[in-house]
Amino acid sequence: MLRYLCVLAAISQLICLTRAEAPAYIKQCPRDDPKLADCLIGSLEHLRPYLASGIPEIQLPPVEPFKMDSLALQLTEGPQGYKITLKNMEAFGASNFEVKSLKLGENGGEPFKARIFMPKLKIEAKYSSSGVLLIIPASGGGDFHAIFDGVTADLTGKTSLRGKYLHVDGLSIVLDVKKANMNISGAFNNNRILLEATNLFLRDNSQIVLEAMQGQLQKKLASEFGKLANQLLKNVPIDQFYSN
Repeated sequence: MLRYLCVLAAISQLICLTRAEAPAYIKQCPRDDPKLADCLIGSLEHLRPYLASGIPEIQLPPVEPFKMDSLALQLTEGPQGYKITLKNMEAFGASNFEVKSLKLGENGGEPFKARIFMPKLKIEAKYSSSGVLLIIPASGGGDFHAIFDGVTADLTGKTSLRGKYLHVDGLSIVLDVKKANMNISGAFNNNRILLEATNLFLRDNSQIVLEAMQGQLQKKLASEFGKLANQLLKNVPIDQFYSN
């Protein structure tokens, strides 16, 4: 009987250890940590190198570069208004983030909130344009380049518990960019006048272009970040985020 109880106890202990075991990309936190939010910030920052290169075993793609499909921007009004379409967008620097603050929510209740800072985001895309720019017809295509310095992202989201897995039900992002620098290359068959006119417009009106991009960009980032988060969460039971 005593031997049976010892075996049962050993099996129970093994089960508990197996439940607590977490993959290398998860940094666990004690459930009863009085500074749980701070511990979870450390866990998020522990994920950075794994996010940059991707996690093949859970089919999580790398965020370097972070890929988006397209943005369509109307930059000047009127029938010949200047329009820009950006396609095959790639953002570099998204994994180099710092979590400035985190407010925990409740599953099915209060949303969570986080503020994330990225020193620099570099965006490369294919560019096409139509309309008149600075009295010059400026229809054409080429390569678009942008550097956003000092990017702050405020995230708000709701979660729910689905069995033993956490799920992000909704996510919104508000971006604040300290400085934006944009230019194009390889457009208009390298016509120097059109290239210089377009780059002059982008340089002098970078804030206007950024504001035109921001609404669509925020929605696309929220959608893609939500997909990434859920790809991770559906592969890691919520208990594995905790050490006890």
